[in-house]
Amino acid sequence: MSTAKLILDGKEYELPVIEGTEGEKAIDIRQLRSTTGAITLDSGFANTGACTSAITYIDGERGILRYRGYPIEQLAEQATFPEVAYLLIHGELPTMEQLAQFRRELTYHSMLHEDLKKFFEGYHPTAHPMAILSAMVAAMSTYYPDEADDMVNMVRLLAKVKTIAAYAYKKSIGQPFMYPRNDLSYCANFLYMMFAVPAEDYEPDPLMVSTLNTLLILHADHEQNCSTSTVRIVGSSMADLYQSVSAGICALSGPLHGGANQRVLEMLQQIHDDGGNLQKYIDLAKDKNSGFRLMGFGHRVYKNYDPRALILRKKADELLGKLGINDPLLELAKKLEERALSDEYFVERNLYPNVDFYSGILYRAMGIPVNMFTVMFAIGRLPGWLAHWKELREDPGFRIYRPRQVYTGPAERQFVPIERRG
Repeated sequence: MSTAKLILDGKEYELPVIEGTEGEKAIDIRQLRSTTGAITLDSGFANTGACTSAITYIDGERGILRYRGYPIEQLAEQATFPEVAYLLIHGELPTMEQLAQFRRELTYHSMLHEDLKKFFEGYHPTAHPMAILSAMVAAMSTYYPDEADDMVNMVRLLAKVKTIAAYAYKKSIGQPFMYPRNDLSYCANFLYMMFAVPAEDYEPDPLMVSTLNTLLILHADHEQNCSTSTVRIVGSSMADLYQSVSAGICALSGPLHGGANQRVLEMLQQIHDDGGNLQKYIDLAKDKNSGFRLMGFGHRVYKNYDPRALILRKKADELLGKLGINDPLLELAKKLEERALSDEYFVERNLYPNVDFYSGILYRAMGIPVNMFTVMFAIGRLPGWLAHWKELREDPGFRIYRPRQVYTGPAERQFVPIERRG
């Protein structure tokens, strides 16, 4: 085993170096505080590994994303979302028999308890669907509190989250809820519950179903991001699966995480409404004092083109072309991408389009409203959350998360009674 050396206050310490499957290296500092009395400081955990994981591999320099070793391009092209969910949770692709059984379970558990449906009556019509989703998932722990088999709860969550999401949308527009259909696939069922109305025939468009399938697969996991880390942190306290996932949904709701694709669409709309002057906004993005930021470009991990963005760019052309939709925002997005990638400012800073750049346009073309974008992200990300929660609980070195800090407040001082403080 190779080691790294640390010199602190004139003393030399050897630290083990761990190497991952793909050759990435990590300096093991788990004994650092007990041996040196010091800790590391890494704001935002940009250089800190909180765990070892066998779920997702990312190489940001080369634009690589793999789930359990399988390239994202292959999964997005050939797999179904339930198949990818099974892969992430169980570690291997399912056989035909296993997948058939998994799909049956997802269908069986897709309906909500009738009492849970009554919860929607208490939400204000303008309540954000993401807040409803988080609250409803947390509430599920009161209906299934003593389930010994965590796998049953994972299937319940996967099955019911799309139903909750669709019901939150129906609540916001004042339409009656639509029960899931046993004859439809996972993605088709969601679209049916979203857009069908009583006494009218509605069959999900196969292209819409295919597009949704791709979007959910691309969002299924992305290593130790903010929401996934949140699920693991909350789960490390032995909080149940529902509470842990509810916390992950809350983390995802922030505009710097799950809300990014909404901000891309708002930015494109702003540019469009301002006459489509791309150069004006590119110049503003370069000006640090302008307050304007080019949304959908750059990524905390990728220093190359986000592989998911390449897939969605092609999907956007296919969907809008076949549906005959002439979306000015899509054309604007393509021109903006072309301009940015030919500008040295953005190229030198590795500001390439990310997954959020095109996902909002696709959701918009499918008729999904902007306030549902983060909910769609949550449905897609759920298998990754479940896989990480399961991996954490099965880790033989399992322990509660407890980061340290460097205190910068006042040194010790004496309390002064209020009558003497003036």
